[in-house]
Amino acid sequence: MGNKSTDPLLLGQRVVAILETGQRDATYKLATLMALIEHCIENLPEQATDTLRVPIPELAHRVLAIYWRQVRPFEGHELAQRRTGRKARIIDATKELRDAARTGDTALSLEVAMMRTPKAYQQAIDKIVIALAKQPLPRLQKLPGSATSDPFLYDDSFLGENVSRRTLRQHGDAIVLNPGVAHGLARLAGLLRPTLEIMWVEDVRQMNKFLDAEVPDVAGHLFGRERTALTVVRDPFKEAFGPHCFYCGTHLPADNPIDHVLPWSLVGIDGLANLVLACARCNGDKRHALPSVDIVNRVLTRDREALEEIAADLQWPTQHERVTAAARGIYRGQPEGVPTWAGYKQTERLDISFPPWWIMTGYSPR
Repeated sequence: MGNKSTDPLLLGQRVVAILETGQRDATYKLATLMALIEHCIENLPEQATDTLRVPIPELAHRVLAIYWRQVRPFEGHELAQRRTGRKARIIDATKELRDAARTGDTALSLEVAMMRTPKAYQQAIDKIVIALAKQPLPRLQKLPGSATSDPFLYDDSFLGENVSRRTLRQHGDAIVLNPGVAHGLARLAGLLRPTLEIMWVEDVRQMNKFLDAEVPDVAGHLFGRERTALTVVRDPFKEAFGPHCFYCGTHLPADNPIDHVLPWSLVGIDGLANLVLACARCNGDKRHALPSVDIVNRVLTRDREALEEIAADLQWPTQHERVTAAARGIYRGQPEGVPTWAGYKQTERLDISFPPWWIMTGYSPR
């Protein structure tokens, strides 16, 4: 299948082997890899064999966003995400920002917290950057018991417990993914992300003894599958776009579902630009399927002014640019001809021989 560095299957096997070998002391490696995959999707290089520079502060933001909801109490308990007796630097930085933004246990978005307390947000990012550079980034490529790492993802020789801010600056505050890694991780996202979530839930259950088999959906708490929070967008969407299913146009009842157009199982984007009103029939049929290019075109060309007004009223980000970047990365990383969901009981083979505006090279909508 060609050079091993650009073989997505081999890359995925090596990633999973690193994660499955030995006991994980924390969920930080899983979070770092999940953040790396998201970054690759949204910043996919033009060529499959290209390298990709990943700023560690951007990675830190994605890791912070993952833990943002997770640090809230679950069933009255605070979930441990490290083995006892170890420092929880990333978790602590996340909690400190929530305290500074006075979020309490609410579902207030990270974006709103950033606007409320920009200084506290930057302090949290600085702490997480150092935490990533000291532990998960150098350990992500190291088999337990091995004295050295196997840098198949990126050069980590400058990282480790003794890393300084000066050293990070000398390396541009970034890691550089090896040739082919960004495309490989983006293409494997649909397989790797669910695998990481399963591992994460298993680790959290082991680290929190009260989470026995009778405890309800901890995965929902960790990864946002408790979708009740999305219901607040239902009425504003109906007022702005009409009480109709985005996919089939049928008139909607009062309690219709809210759907993620780019599936939550692939990219966890809750921004308004990725949400639509759906009927129960379409929502159930689509599930985690990749939507057709035409559906993505329609969602990205909705009235942005209306979305921004809803965002201001609800204090809920639109994330239009992020959804656009994610869509571009997802579809450019797919092989031609894969089936996509085109409506209830309908599929279309992917064809981007005449790419829409959001796939076009170098185009960034404003």
